[in-house]
Amino acid sequence: MHTIGTVVVARYKVVVDAFASDIRAGRLPSGTRLPTHRRLAAREGIALATASRVYAELEAMGLVSGEQGRGTFVRDIALPPGHGVDQRSVAADTVDLNFNSPLLSGQADMLRLALRELATSGDLEALLRYQPHRGRPNDRAAVARHLLRRGLSVSADQVLIVSGAQHGLAATIMATLRPGDVVATDALTYPGFKVLAHTLRLELAPLPVTPHGPDLDALEQLCARRRVRAVYAMPTLHNPLGWVMDAPARTRMVEIARRHDLLILEDASYAFLVEESPPPLAALAPEVTVYVSGLSKSVATGLRVGFVAAPAPVVPAVERVIRATTWNTPVIMTAIACRWLEDGTVSRLEAHKRDDARTRQRIAREILAGLPLTGHPSSYFVWLPLPEEARADRVATSLAREHISVATAEPYATSAHAPQAIRLALGSTDIPSLRATLSTVRQIVGADAYS
Repeated sequence: MHTIGTVVVARYKVVVDAFASDIRAGRLPSGTRLPTHRRLAAREGIALATASRVYAELEAMGLVSGEQGRGTFVRDIALPPGHGVDQRSVAADTVDLNFNSPLLSGQADMLRLALRELATSGDLEALLRYQPHRGRPNDRAAVARHLLRRGLSVSADQVLIVSGAQHGLAATIMATLRPGDVVATDALTYPGFKVLAHTLRLELAPLPVTPHGPDLDALEQLCARRRVRAVYAMPTLHNPLGWVMDAPARTRMVEIARRHDLLILEDASYAFLVEESPPPLAALAPEVTVYVSGLSKSVATGLRVGFVAAPAPVVPAVERVIRATTWNTPVIMTAIACRWLEDGTVSRLEAHKRDDARTRQRIAREILAGLPLTGHPSSYFVWLPLPEEARADRVATSLAREHISVATAEPYATSAHAPQAIRLALGSTDIPSLRATLSTVRQIVGADAYS
């Protein structure tokens, strides 16, 4: 213990404060490798467990990061909180390569026309009243017909309309899982699901990822060791890695789920970008799968309309959560969305956005040629692993100085240590700006990561 005035301070706190002061003052610059736990213990005259506690506290403060087999490194504290995945951190003069908001020219005019048509048709007064919690029957039927075009045959009674896919995931988790439940998910996964899991106090069990999908041997072994309640999967266009699980892998995941009584949470938010893919997991195992998707990416992020297709026994529980959280999805947005589902507008937008994403992928691969990019040919993002000795936070900070916002691997990682990589979202800027911005990315990645 150390005494400061009349206050007794634990030794480890003194060491933590000294490190924190040096990091914030720049005396320990970003990327500095700190002493091993054993060397720190010897240097400071503390126990090895106490040295580990020092680094754990510094990591919790966001000042350092520990990397398996490499050591503990000072992080770049100039990087905005969230490593760029929080849209609010993107300034007006910044090119956004962290958050996908793909819009096509003419979509604003489509909305004007839809609002005029809505104003002159039907019983407008009905749109001002409370609606059924899971959506009006005709709207749910329109969604069911849309899902059939995606390869999923469900009845309208199994469909629930929600306020976007994120709300659909939240409602599903609240209806089916409990605090402390173990959910298997990819070691790199959608950050929004991580936020939900943390908020609802679920334990995420990371599965190693392969170039083609999650390691299903690891899932089998995990289920043999622990009571796993669910598996969260993005089989068609994984975010952030861009792979599409093949048919045998989907069949095996379903077999594991049935054998171990797992609920499958299937996130299909980006599935529309893949023209030909194996059937959804919900089509293979409708009795154990909840399918969640929405129109944020295929139409517009501001159109907060999503849908859940669930096994019949699960529907009442999800409906109760919708009632508790929103009562019902705003019916005016739902009316516009379902009109566009029925008249082919959504299908046309999806086709145009597939073409747009392919164009952007080609540009990315042309400008970043020679770098180890990972991504699907028709997706709106690429994953860029960095050399082992590189620091993703340093690359992200250098890009931020050039008014370019990107995400590092940290928000996507469910394992203890995030890999050194950045994710580039390609869908939120115009093509000329994308070309120029990616050229800058290449220069800075080359300078910071490969020098």
